Amino acid sequence: MKIAMMARNPDLYSHRRLKEAAEERGHELDIINTLRCYMNIASRRPEIFYNGEKLIGYDAVIPRIGASVTFYGLAVLRQFEMMGVYPLNESVAIGRSRDKLRSMQLLARDGIGLPVTTFAHDPKMTEEVLKTAGGAPVVIKLLEGTQGIGVVLADTERSAKSVIEAFRGANVNILVQEFIKESGGTDIRALVVGGKVIAAMKRTGAEGEFRSNLHRGGSAQAIKISPEERSTAVRAAKSMGLNVCGVDMLRANHGPVVMEVNSSPGLEGVEKATGIDVAGKIIEFIMKHAEAGKTKTRGKG
Repeated sequence: MKIAMMARNPDLYSHRRLKEAAEERGHELDIINTLRCYMNIASRRPEIFYNGEKLIGYDAVIPRIGASVTFYGLAVLRQFEMMGVYPLNESVAIGRSRDKLRSMQLLARDGIGLPVTTFAHDPKMTEEVLKTAGGAPVVIKLLEGTQGIGVVLADTERSAKSVIEAFRGANVNILVQEFIKESGGTDIRALVVGGKVIAAMKRTGAEGEFRSNLHRGGSAQAIKISPEERSTAVRAAKSMGLNVCGVDMLRANHGPVVMEVNSSPGLEGVEKATGIDVAGKIIEFIMKHAEAGKTKTRGKG
């Protein structure tokens, strides 16, 4: 099998591991810098060119699209889909997960546990927004933020109002969420592959840090999750339409709540914490399911 991986940094742990796992199983995996691709859109035969050569003969594509290049990355992935190449995650599903507001709306529609989340356009609605979220402390998130960047914990009503009004005054879209104090600065990341949780870890924030992202100095350890947490992770992945994702959850008093669904989860933290060959399981999923023209959306939508 010939697999393309859309990724800008071939040296990242996750990308090296996926390449190793594919080659160990007798497949060829080429790492293609997403931003160096260009496309023939108007042709009846969709084409992608890379470093001056036409990309042909690929059976599957693994999109590892950085948040900063989502727009162009999804355009390239749609082109692969229209060429009949099987995508590990479809462009429409990745687009859903990257839009924090849309993803929350879809999860809520499907009855998946969420923290109380509010969204408003008018900065004059600040008091109503805070009241709906249950009052301070609240977590304020930029819609475009990733890896804990653009996430602020406002401890008091006064600081929350200041932050919300500052963001909205700068015409930046934000979500305001209740702060799940009982989670104690820890969260759970469940790795879902093909509708099953294959690995889970508990992430704990650095001293004095409410965000538990490993990029921000957090630590990780393997964890056994409850049937309810497992079900929540699987349903969240299904709600987004993702075959592979990391589902980030907090343990609230009323059960698990989903914070985010990540369509390009890092593998280093979870593999080292659990000892599970996540990269191998992803490649095996592709081996089992890759079929020309199998994309449900076929680049539409």
